[in-house]
Amino acid sequence: MVDIIFYEKPGCINNTKQKKLLSDAGHSVESRNLLTEKWGRQSLLDYFDLMSVTMWFNKSAPDISSGKIDPSVLSEDEALDLMIAKPILIRRPLMRVGDQCWVGFETSLVDQWIGLTGITNKDDLESCPQKTGHSCNLPGS
Repeated sequence: MVDIIFYEKPGCINNTKQKKLLSDAGHSVESRNLLTEKWGRQSLLDYFDLMSVTMWFNKSAPDISSGKIDPSVLSEDEALDLMIAKPILIRRPLMRVGDQCWVGFETSLVDQWIGLTGITNKDDLESCPQKTGHSCNLPGS
């Protein structure tokens, strides 16, 4: 089993479920607040390596879901500037195991990456379960 640094939005329903799955699989999870972390260009790029810019974004963030920000028209630099200024835009969770970084929580892919032994939950744990246009229960979603 592995030690995971898990960047989340505190209070997010899915982040809570994701951490439980990881713990139930025997992993050690150290939670950190994605919204208060001091992100820089390289620290974000460590997670987004080889991904298209559109995959970097939290689709449930109000500025994304409302259409105020369209990730498909952003350059890498523009996307990073926006995320540093407004971390709620960052797709979550961000996870780090040693020097390996991971974005999002597609259960089957996380299972291939670090193992979710004995876990059979196939629920969508990445899309926001809230239907109000906000990405969880807290202000500033």
